[in-house]
Amino acid sequence: MQIIETDKAPRAIGPYSQAIKYENLIFISGQIAIDPESNQFIGGGIEQQTARVLENIKAILQEAGLNLDHVVKTTIYLKNLEDFVVVNQIYSHYFKDHRPARATVEVSRLPKDALIEIDAIAGL
Repeated sequence: MQIIETDKAPRAIGPYSQAIKYENLIFISGQIAIDPESNQFIGGGIEQQTARVLENIKAILQEAGLNLDHVVKTTIYLKNLEDFVVVNQIYSHYFKDHRPARATVEVSRLPKDALIEIDAIAGL
């Protein structure tokens, strides 16, 4: 097991790692819209938050020597399921033809009152 850490993604805000490599898999902790330079929550609408979250995931993957094409599964946690269509539009810009398995759920609250959180599993 190996801890994956990069300063190009937000530092963990609790007792967990940005990601863990275990055998041929990378498990990326849930990411919210925190800017890695300031380590501050960016706020804004669902569009800005979704893009920031996916950029954070991309940065963690790059630190592990991977890219979004290596993602095999994501889970999306939405504050409001009515944002599903907008999230899908932004998500499709990042994943294009590669379509990982995915679950999307509506939740009552997320850290920092974020509108979205995404975790991911990538394979080597």
